[in-house]
Amino acid sequence: MGERALRGTRLGATSYENDRNTDLAPRQEVSYTCPKGHRFEVPLAAEAEIPATWECRMCGATAVRVDGEQPESKKAKPPRTHWDMLLERRSIEDLEEVLNERLAVLRAQRRKSA
Repeated sequence: MGERALRGTRLGATSYENDRNTDLAPRQEVSYTCPKGHRFEVPLAAEAEIPATWECRMCGATAVRVDGEQPESKKAKPPRTHWDMLLERRSIEDLEEVLNERLAVLRAQRRKSA
Protein backbone atom coordinates (compact mmCIF):
# COMPACT_ATOMS: atom_id res chain seq x y z
CA MET A 1 0.00 0.00 0.00
CA GLY A 2 1.12 3.46 -0.68
CA GLU A 3 2.02 5.96 1.96
CA ARG A 4 -1.10 7.98 1.16
CA ALA A 5 -3.38 5.15 2.28
CA LEU A 6 -1.80 5.01 5.73
CA ARG A 7 -1.64 8.75 6.31
CA GLY A 8 -4.18 9.98 8.82
CA THR A 9 -5.10 6.54 10.21
CA ARG A 10 -4.49 5.19 13.67
CA LEU A 11 -3.19 1.78 14.60
CA GLY A 12 -5.84 -0.94 14.60
CA ALA A 13 -8.62 1.35 13.34
CA THR A 14 -9.48 -0.50 10.16
CA SER A 15 -7.98 -3.19 8.04
CA TYR A 16 -7.20 -2.49 4.42
CA GLU A 17 -7.14 -6.17 3.54
CA ASN A 18 -10.05 -7.68 1.67
CA ASP A 19 -11.58 -11.17 1.62
CA ARG A 20 -10.90 -11.86 -2.03
CA ASN A 21 -8.87 -14.97 -2.81
CA THR A 22 -9.16 -16.35 0.74
CA ASP A 23 -10.70 -19.64 1.80
CA LEU A 24 -12.79 -19.56 4.94
CA ALA A 25 -12.59 -22.44 7.39
CA PRO A 26 -15.36 -25.04 6.93
CA ARG A 27 -18.26 -24.36 9.26
CA GLN A 28 -21.34 -26.13 10.54
CA GLU A 29 -24.57 -24.75 11.99
CA VAL A 30 -25.66 -26.29 15.31
CA SER A 31 -29.24 -25.72 16.51
CA TYR A 32 -30.14 -25.20 20.16
CA THR A 33 -33.49 -24.88 21.95
CA CYS A 34 -33.99 -23.32 25.38
CA PRO A 35 -36.69 -24.29 27.93
CA LYS A 36 -38.74 -21.20 26.97
CA GLY A 37 -39.01 -22.38 23.36
CA HIS A 38 -36.43 -20.09 21.74
CA ARG A 39 -34.60 -21.80 18.90
CA PHE A 40 -31.34 -20.46 17.49
CA GLU A 41 -28.32 -21.62 15.52
CA VAL A 42 -24.65 -21.18 16.30
CA PRO A 43 -21.98 -21.36 13.58
CA LEU A 44 -19.02 -23.49 14.68
CA ALA A 45 -15.90 -24.75 12.95
CA ALA A 46 -16.33 -28.16 11.34
CA GLU A 47 -13.56 -29.74 13.44
CA ALA A 48 -14.64 -28.08 16.71
CA GLU A 49 -16.04 -30.11 19.58
CA ILE A 50 -19.74 -29.27 19.75
CA PRO A 51 -20.94 -28.33 23.26
CA ALA A 52 -24.11 -30.00 24.52
CA THR A 53 -25.43 -26.75 26.04
CA TRP A 54 -25.29 -23.08 25.04
CA GLU A 55 -26.59 -19.91 26.66
CA CYS A 56 -29.81 -18.73 25.00
CA ARG A 57 -29.38 -15.48 23.06
CA MET A 58 -32.87 -14.24 23.91
CA CYS A 59 -33.35 -15.03 27.62
CA GLY A 60 -29.99 -16.29 28.94
CA ALA A 61 -31.30 -19.73 29.97
CA THR A 62 -29.31 -22.89 29.27
CA ALA A 63 -30.28 -24.27 25.88
CA VAL A 64 -29.66 -27.86 24.74
CA ARG A 65 -28.84 -29.22 21.31
CA VAL A 66 -31.75 -30.03 19.03
CA ASP A 67 -30.28 -33.25 17.66
CA GLY A 68 -31.06 -34.98 20.95
CA GLU A 69 -27.62 -35.37 22.49
CA GLN A 70 -28.32 -34.37 26.10
CA PRO A 71 -25.58 -33.24 28.48
CA GLU A 72 -24.40 -35.71 31.09
CA SER A 73 -25.88 -34.98 34.49
CA LYS A 74 -23.34 -34.60 37.26
CA LYS A 75 -23.78 -36.52 40.47
CA ALA A 76 -24.33 -33.97 43.19
CA LYS A 77 -24.07 -34.63 46.87
CA PRO A 78 -27.19 -33.73 48.83
CA PRO A 79 -26.74 -30.54 50.81
CA ARG A 80 -25.64 -31.02 54.42
CA THR A 81 -27.99 -29.60 56.99
CA HIS A 82 -27.11 -28.32 60.44
CA TRP A 83 -28.59 -31.49 61.90
CA ASP A 84 -26.29 -33.64 59.72
CA MET A 85 -23.24 -31.71 60.84
CA LEU A 86 -24.32 -31.97 64.47
CA LEU A 87 -24.73 -35.74 64.17
CA GLU A 88 -21.19 -35.95 62.79
CA ARG A 89 -19.87 -34.48 66.06
CA ARG A 90 -22.22 -35.99 68.66
CA SER A 91 -24.38 -39.07 69.18
CA ILE A 92 -28.09 -38.96 69.98
CA GLU A 93 -27.35 -39.96 73.59
CA ASP A 94 -24.93 -37.03 73.97
CA LEU A 95 -27.50 -34.65 72.50
CA GLU A 96 -30.20 -35.87 74.88
CA GLU A 97 -27.83 -35.36 77.83
CA VAL A 98 -27.00 -31.78 76.74
CA LEU A 99 -30.72 -31.07 76.24
CA ASN A 100 -31.58 -32.29 79.74
CA GLU A 101 -28.78 -30.15 81.24
CA ARG A 102 -29.99 -27.02 79.45
CA LEU A 103 -33.61 -27.70 80.43
CA ALA A 104 -32.54 -28.02 84.07
CA VAL A 105 -30.73 -24.67 83.87
CA LEU A 106 -33.78 -22.99 82.32
CA ARG A 107 -36.13 -24.48 84.91
CA ALA A 108 -33.86 -23.28 87.71
CA GLN A 109 -33.85 -19.75 86.28
CA ARG A 110 -37.67 -19.81 86.07
CA ARG A 111 -37.97 -20.84 89.70
CA LYS A 112 -35.69 -17.96 90.77
CA SER A 113 -37.66 -15.37 88.81
CA ALA A 114 -41.09 -16.64 89.97
